[in-house]
Amino acid sequence: MTRATVRRASATEGAQAREGAGVPSLAWGPVLAVTAALGLVLFLFSGRYGFFGDELYFIAAGRELDWGYADQPPLLPLLALLMDSLFPGSVAGLRLPATLITTAGALVAALLARELGGGRGAQVATAGAYAFSGIMIGRLLATSTVDPVLWGVVLLLIVRWVRTREDKLLVWSGLATAVAMQAKFLIPTLWAVLGVSVLVLGPRDLLRRPMLWVGALLAVLITVPTLLWQAANGWPQLEMRAVVAGETSLYGGPWLFLPMALLTAGVGVGTVFVFYGLWRLFRSPDLREYRFLGLTVVGVFAVFALTGGRIYYASGLFPLLFAVAAVEFQRRRTGRWLPWVAWPAFALSALLAAQSLPWKAESELEYPNIGVKFENFTDSGQFGWTELSDAVAKAYRVLPPEKQRDTALVSGSYWLASALAYYGPERGLPASYSPHRGFSYLGVPAENVKNIVYSGGDPGALRFHFASCTQSGTVSSRLGIVDGTSIWTCEGFAGRWAEVWPGQRRMS
Repeated sequence: MTRATVRRASATEGAQAREGAGVPSLAWGPVLAVTAALGLVLFLFSGRYGFFGDELYFIAAGRELDWGYADQPPLLPLLALLMDSLFPGSVAGLRLPATLITTAGALVAALLARELGGGRGAQVATAGAYAFSGIMIGRLLATSTVDPVLWGVVLLLIVRWVRTREDKLLVWSGLATAVAMQAKFLIPTLWAVLGVSVLVLGPRDLLRRPMLWVGALLAVLITVPTLLWQAANGWPQLEMRAVVAGETSLYGGPWLFLPMALLTAGVGVGTVFVFYGLWRLFRSPDLREYRFLGLTVVGVFAVFALTGGRIYYASGLFPLLFAVAAVEFQRRRTGRWLPWVAWPAFALSALLAAQSLPWKAESELEYPNIGVKFENFTDSGQFGWTELSDAVAKAYRVLPPEKQRDTALVSGSYWLASALAYYGPERGLPASYSPHRGFSYLGVPAENVKNIVYSGGDPGALRFHFASCTQSGTVSSRLGIVDGTSIWTCEGFAGRWAEVWPGQRRMS
């Protein structure tokens, strides 16, 4: 027997020993009960109110399906296209992928607890912490719904590799990364910081595994089409990144990033688990092999805080911290005091999480004043779209038939344009366009368009390309952010849209 054969046999035996050592079976019954309850709650509330503004945009983008978009990769528009085709007009149907993905996230969190040696109680506690966290905003179809779950999958595969040294897990982590890259370009930050953490704390052998780089190559190859789209269109995603950083600076910048981000972990158990889990990653002798993940968590939060990331960017780390905390509480508890504390704490967290659900009927909601009278921005973004479409239709029908043939709809906001693209055809309205964000890349008005009905305030610089622009209406909506939006009719376009449109594009 050669030395290489002996080494391979030894490595195989070591992996088998690690595979069978210290890992409880998955508590299928109680874990599935928690995940099923989460899924049921999300599904029951997913059909409340109307489409969120971003969801309407995803539908519009999906109808112009491409390898990429100015503000995101293609996964969400593709999902929106599929769901709108299967369940046309159904809010709950459009949000079904978000419901399923968020529900799966609770299972991924429980599996993380199992991989770290957590028994039934730790697995259920982890799934419960996930279910009661702010991550359950997953009732909306959004990139912030999909991305954190995929981060959890990647971390689960890395944790399992540390325990078993099964290199095929690294290939799967590359494929999970590839899927995440189709939703958001955030996960490279996780890998970059994780790589530095491994160099500092080990296991450095991870970086020498060929299968890790095979997985990385697969992730890159699968992402090439959307990267080529970005390159062909001047990398608008980079401009969007600068816009996000500017928006974040208005809310306190890096100093408020951590406290605001903790809101997505959940007030109560979630926040406690985040701090305790991070502390135990550095301090627990049972988690010495995973200490690099603690440094990864700190590094990722620091990167997003310093670069102006949105508060949910790092929420994909929370399932790991929930799992570590639950496992360590289970290992270190003494006497019988813990359940007497845990049950009330989880009950309080559940009560607080439930406050974010849309309990009120539409008739009970108050007139919107975002952040003051209305419940929150998420709710207000689901109303007023039909009233907007009716107001635009009224202004459009005032035009003589011969002018209507040469008229298009233009909006100052991609939300307004998306709503008009969705609700306009049934009202006999023409095509909808907007120079705002990703919608500006979905189409340009045809060269025969000489008149526009403009929604979203004053047309600004665009009005100077027309012979006349007059206000022709105002949106009246009891609910929604569009109430009071002015409608303008501009006639006599002078110029070529192919030349004018690029100068109107803006990401902010």
